[in-house]
Amino acid sequence: MLSREEILKGLYEHTIPGHAAQVKELTQAGIDLGLDPKEMLYGVNGMGLIPALREVGARFERGEFFVPEMLIAARAMQGAMTLLRPLLAKQGTKPIGTVVMLTVKGDMHDIGKNLCDMMLEGAGFRVIDLGVNVPPEKLVAAVQEHNPQLVGFSAFLTTTMPMFKVNLQALAQAGLRDKVKVMVGGAPVTEEYARKVGADGYAPDASSTVRKAKELSGISEESNEGNKALADAVAILDETMRKVGEVEAADKNP
Repeated sequence: MLSREEILKGLYEHTIPGHAAQVKELTQAGIDLGLDPKEMLYGVNGMGLIPALREVGARFERGEFFVPEMLIAARAMQGAMTLLRPLLAKQGTKPIGTVVMLTVKGDMHDIGKNLCDMMLEGAGFRVIDLGVNVPPEKLVAAVQEHNPQLVGFSAFLTTTMPMFKVNLQALAQAGLRDKVKVMVGGAPVTEEYARKVGADGYAPDASSTVRKAKELSGISEESNEGNKALADAVAILDETMRKVGEVEAADKNP
């Protein structure tokens, strides 16, 4: 059996090159050993998940890493977070509401949506994630089944952004539009576009998603240890994805 120090060192050393399978195995080993999830996130003596992704960012700034290396490192950490987030959520608050999350039809991107899921769960929301490439009829069925207070649409491609309006129309036709608040987001989405299509709210990144969700739900802001740990983890992932987005935007507009 691996020791605490070996697990934390392994998380650091395997996250940097993006060894997703090993990172997930080490995270599970840490859980089985009874390690505090926050300890695996924050690390000890510079070893752990967040220190690893900070090192990835530093290497990117020095020109040693490029977009592909950043993406695979972020995905490796995201895999660890799928195991850690339920444990962190338990350290937070009791369920304060239900959110249905999805990436719209025609779009297969999910990193941003998954980060939002983590933040919402850490804040105490019950999250129903419908996945990617979700058609309007699946959305309507989920709202009818789960009776959420909020629905979140994500789009990474400009070509799929019009699906926001299609989804809103589907909810209206099913008599559900007045029963839920709708948030939208994604790399090309703006607050102006959100208003234009008739959404109730817009969040530019995962870190601001909880604040907007609570605002739309009429829930006051409260801090807790589980939410703080998730917030810190998502913030570093957000920072990584922001850098990727800046590079991709520069490549498209030289």
